[in-house]
Amino acid sequence: MNRWYGKLLGFIAGWLLLRHPGGGLIGLLIGHAFDSGWIGGRRGGAAYRALGLDQDASDEEIDQAYRRLMSQYHPDKLAGAAPELREQAERRSREINAAYDRIRQRRRRR
Repeated sequence: MNRWYGKLLGFIAGWLLLRHPGGGLIGLLIGHAFDSGWIGGRRGGAAYRALGLDQDASDEEIDQAYRRLMSQYHPDKLAGAAPELREQAERRSREINAAYDRIRQRRRRR
């Protein structure tokens, strides 16, 4: 989805608030950041990014990505590894589990 309205509204608001063409440029930049999802914008995108998926992924793709990542980062698989690697794997597996839970909860509400 390619959003454009943030740029337009940002340009108009910046021009009107600062009463200068430079204000329009500042508003345009802020609107672009909004449209690109850098600020505010898309809720839930972080959960999909944690699994390496797009928001339009199917349930099967989500389950496959979760299983693949958990088999790769599960702390029990790195039992003999260095403590730093094991800690990183635990942190990543918590992130993957949290992302998967958020996605499943949102999809259940639909």
